[in-house]
Amino acid sequence: MKYISTRGNVEARGFIETVLMGLADDGGLMIPEEIPVVSAATLKEWEALSYQELFLKIFSYYTNDEIPYEDLKDMVAKSYSSFRNPEVTPVQTITDKLHILELFHGPTFAFKDVALQFMGELYSYISKKQGEIIHILGATSGDTGAAAIQGVRGKEGIRICVLHPHLKVSKVQELQMTTVNDANVLNLAVKGNFDDCQGVIKELFGDLEFKGKHHLRAINSINFVRILAQTVYYFYAYLQVAKQQKLEKINFSIPSGNFGNVFSGYLAKKMGLPINKLIIATNENNILERFIKTGVYKSGDFLSTHSPSMDIQIASNFERYLYYFLGEDSQKVSEYMKKFQQEGQIVIDAEDLKRVQAEFSAHGVKNAECLEIIGKYKAEHDYLLDPHTACGIAAYETFGNDNEVCVSFATAHPAKFDEAIRLIDIKQQFPSEIEQLLSLPQYQTIVNNSKEEIVAQLEAFYNRA
Repeated sequence: MKYISTRGNVEARGFIETVLMGLADDGGLMIPEEIPVVSAATLKEWEALSYQELFLKIFSYYTNDEIPYEDLKDMVAKSYSSFRNPEVTPVQTITDKLHILELFHGPTFAFKDVALQFMGELYSYISKKQGEIIHILGATSGDTGAAAIQGVRGKEGIRICVLHPHLKVSKVQELQMTTVNDANVLNLAVKGNFDDCQGVIKELFGDLEFKGKHHLRAINSINFVRILAQTVYYFYAYLQVAKQQKLEKINFSIPSGNFGNVFSGYLAKKMGLPINKLIIATNENNILERFIKTGVYKSGDFLSTHSPSMDIQIASNFERYLYYFLGEDSQKVSEYMKKFQQEGQIVIDAEDLKRVQAEFSAHGVKNAECLEIIGKYKAEHDYLLDPHTACGIAAYETFGNDNEVCVSFATAHPAKFDEAIRLIDIKQQFPSEIEQLLSLPQYQTIVNNSKEEIVAQLEAFYNRA
């Protein structure tokens, strides 16, 4: 298995080189040269596997044995030992047509833990093997930062800096990041929105001299390992539901901002998982919904919502989908992305739009609808949704029908977004791990939305003894 860039100007790389590169050196995103296909017979054999065993099966198609099997097995065991549920991502049945995949049983109570606990172990392993310091740099709309910090805090050979939009994440998300006082962690609160943070990160990874000098590594979903780790729970969810009821195909409803979680499902489908449709749930920052419905990919005005982890206008992983949509033509991808950079939009014609709509549906959920869904499912099913999960359920209700089975993703524990849930007079009991955060001191540096100011902070951080 070799890995190439969506823009075609990077020599094919191995698995570990791809992990370390993160954003491709030509500005594109790394993808496998070809996608392995899993047969129906193999899928059936996998039904009895634990989550950890399934993870190893799927990763074995992609790692080229660059990591000895026993080392990989040990990493996977450590990665999921901190999860509060032995199934890692258990499936809850709401009705015979709707199942919820709970992705919030990791240490920071959000789906990002599923990939980032493993990535923390993987970076630590690579650092020890290669004898070099790894500087992880990332941007977060809330959950990635907390999960990434938790995955690498205190680990020898790794330093991490996370940019988050100041006062535009939930209080619990902020506390999970900023109450960490480990010497290898730097939190920068940027006066701007997530797209501003993500823009600076992409610029710094695009500066190959700066990237090389400081051994910069990515933990955002620009890194293919994030995508691959998330693909595992699509397979796991399907296999769990298939054990309960006869399935031909299945739908997934996915709360999404950066398109990474959706692309993981797209990869699973290309690997042979019998997915009928991927339903994209967005909030009022609905660039993905507009593209699926109109064929125009263009950012709009940034809005703060009850689901802040999806308050994103520019979806990084859209480029990976574009590569396959354009027939794996990297030259066309480069032209499209250059046009997007110059004109701020990508437009496809009516025939191409039909192809998109055959694979995806999308629903942009307004704040009022989000709260209404939370109240409805608490009253009717005694199941408390967080606002992002509620967006996924709203999208399911919009596009679901009686002949199809759907798995909707619960991407975060409701305790992380109590500000929204209190608006409908629901009181919840916080898990003790979250309750304890409220009394801890915070450690963060507030900076302007300035690349120069951020670089100065990074240089000081990297030059510490």
